[in-house]
Amino acid sequence: MGKKKQLKLKKVELEHLDQYHQLLRYVFQVTDDDLHKVGWEERDIANAKLPALEQADVWGWFDGNKLVSQVAVYPFQVRIFNTTYDMGGLTGVGTFPEYSNQGLMHKLLYQALESMREKKQSISYLYPYSIPYYRRKGWEIISDKITFEVKDYQLPKNKQVAGEVVRVAIESDAVKKVYERFALQTHGAMLRSDLAWNEYWLWDLDDLMAAVYYSDDGQPNGYVLYWIADEVFHIKDMIFVNEEARSGLWNFISAHFSMIAKVVGNIHTDEPLAFLLEDADIKEVISPYYMARIVDLEQFISHYPFKPATKEREWTFTLDDPLP
Repeated sequence: MGKKKQLKLKKVELEHLDQYHQLLRYVFQVTDDDLHKVGWEERDIANAKLPALEQADVWGWFDGNKLVSQVAVYPFQVRIFNTTYDMGGLTGVGTFPEYSNQGLMHKLLYQALESMREKKQSISYLYPYSIPYYRRKGWEIISDKITFEVKDYQLPKNKQVAGEVVRVAIESDAVKKVYERFALQTHGAMLRSDLAWNEYWLWDLDDLMAAVYYSDDGQPNGYVLYWIADEVFHIKDMIFVNEEARSGLWNFISAHFSMIAKVVGNIHTDEPLAFLLEDADIKEVISPYYMARIVDLEQFISHYPFKPATKEREWTFTLDDPLP
């Protein structure tokens, strides 16, 4: 109990950057070997988290001057039925084990939600380390992903398309332009600011590559981010805005037939990959992906694109919030 009396809840500032990084490394079990695999030095990864402390709201519990528990809220935006919402991206959640079971995280999450509400971030996303835990705090699953494996002999045959695929730098403007077009027309997708892109690239291997599909009029309509290792074509992400781009990207992947034994990657559950392949006997595993929570119902529904009413309507909501 003596420890608990010394604890103080306050903002995590730039002066706490090293402690913020060390707590993340401990909680998420990031070893020196993990850092070296992606080409990071200790100082590099700490500096990579600098934008988070500069732009995000980070709250923590301190035991004296020691940061012992923390949570970060990133200022993001998402698309909900073609409407852009400010979203609080919850991340960096962690507590040193010797300070667990004191209710610290419960109070941090409450503080994070209060901060989101003040900044009119009426919805929050997170990627859960424990679905039951975050369900108890009011978040719920909103999307799934499919991890798939396609053998080399199952790759789709070449389809004639009008455009072409060009390999580009992974951080090229073409990649960002494709994603922006995709996100603007996709319900639930996150719009990526510079901060969001920084987080997206944070743990990528040095040998990650990008290939962009350009239509015959020069528009970038799709991309695949990938790397090849041990005769496996690994897909980090594949985005396209129309069927032509999808076919063009799979033409590009299939062109690696002589180099690989299989393709492994992730897609969302609304992508009917098996249906589109001639040999649909592929391996697919569905797993939960992101969770979301409405932060402020009044703010949220004030922007919600309801269908026009033919007559006057009244709404009644019954709210039950596990974080009162």
